[in-house]
Amino acid sequence: MVAMKKTFVLDTNVLLHDPSAMLRFQDNDVILPITVIEELDRFKKQPEMTGRNARQVSRTLDNLRERSHLIDGITINGGGCLRVALCDRETLRELPPELEGDKGDNAILAVALELKQRCDCPVVVVSKDTNLRIKADALGLAAEDYETDKVDVEELYTGTTEVWVDNETIEHFFKDGSISLDKPIFPNQAVTLIDSTNPSHTALAIAFGRGETATDNPHTQLIPAIKVPHGGISHIQPRNREQKFALDLLLRDSIQLVTLVGKAGTGKTLLAIAAGLHQVANERIYNRLLISRPVIPMGKDIGYLPGDVSEKLTPWMQPLYDNFDLIFGTQEPQGKPAHWRRGHEELIERGLLQIEPLTYIRGRTIPKQFMIVDEAQNLTPHEVKTILTRAGEGTKIVLTGDLDQIDNPYVDAASNGLTYVVERFKEEPLAGHITLSKGERSHLAERATILL
Repeated sequence: MVAMKKTFVLDTNVLLHDPSAMLRFQDNDVILPITVIEELDRFKKQPEMTGRNARQVSRTLDNLRERSHLIDGITINGGGCLRVALCDRETLRELPPELEGDKGDNAILAVALELKQRCDCPVVVVSKDTNLRIKADALGLAAEDYETDKVDVEELYTGTTEVWVDNETIEHFFKDGSISLDKPIFPNQAVTLIDSTNPSHTALAIAFGRGETATDNPHTQLIPAIKVPHGGISHIQPRNREQKFALDLLLRDSIQLVTLVGKAGTGKTLLAIAAGLHQVANERIYNRLLISRPVIPMGKDIGYLPGDVSEKLTPWMQPLYDNFDLIFGTQEPQGKPAHWRRGHEELIERGLLQIEPLTYIRGRTIPKQFMIVDEAQNLTPHEVKTILTRAGEGTKIVLTGDLDQIDNPYVDAASNGLTYVVERFKEEPLAGHITLSKGERSHLAERATILL
């Protein structure tokens, strides 16, 4: 049975989230209300990805209109039709009194209502704005979130697995430093071996790459023990199982992409910085440690900040500076002496450390660097793709984030770039992932995370 063709009316936030969204609806028709074009014009001057995405949508539409008039409709890939629709004033006046006026959301609803009245096919409003979807439903319109890149958070890949074995197998593992497992395991997946006769007797391993074939059976893999320095690195010692797994992945230069997901205080950023410093300053595997994070405020924005770029970035990058202070033991002393300076400042002067906002990443090629993108849960899949495609030869990228602390209004736990990358790369030999669950910042921080 052939599915009925649908008409999708897109909200502006869908295009800001994914600039190519209007081309992703296969053989269905896509309608852009004229108010969306007007809103894109207002967004195009914004900094970072929002402005760039708005400009990209405008360029795409400008190229398409060379083929035909947008008001008449243009055939797009998959057989569908893309059209810009004007808002009928009469339909706008027919909206309930509470929705009166030419507000952008109301104009989108008016366009969708008019299409529903004269179109035989189903009309669906697509928006990442929860309230707009609720209003559309109240008016009898079908409404959906944009879910092309959504991930089931409840089933999100954790990067770990547990395997129950007998005592003899555990002893053999400790003796030989590896074990053969006849079990489907993802590349670079962390494995906890549990003694079936004594569950407290465990061993930790990681299936690096696709695993070495131990026999003629392609499903049997040789799983080696993890290798974490006993004294830790950069004065940082892993405190739990997940942190040991994470540190092992971070120290393996054969793994080019590491994603770390966990609640506040689990050590994601601290471990990444410690591993990066060790491999840049001590082992000289990489030329520089590059750290970046999206400049998105929590709560009400404080507006423009005074000073040069370095001074403007200080409030945003302060969490990173705090981690360096912990590693170097350089918390600011009282009555700061004239010669005093923070630990990361010397590294910056020597060219071993660079801290900058993601605004400056686009268009660059970044070779032989250990790059950390903190707070990656605030990025869209499109933004993460832009970052990963900057990686040059010999570069390692680490994405860290907490899915419970998303400040970007255009993404959620299921649609942000971090979860998207975790799911897409879980079968790739060059990538590894760990979900950290136990908070190690302090007992208070751990209890607050659980109780509040």
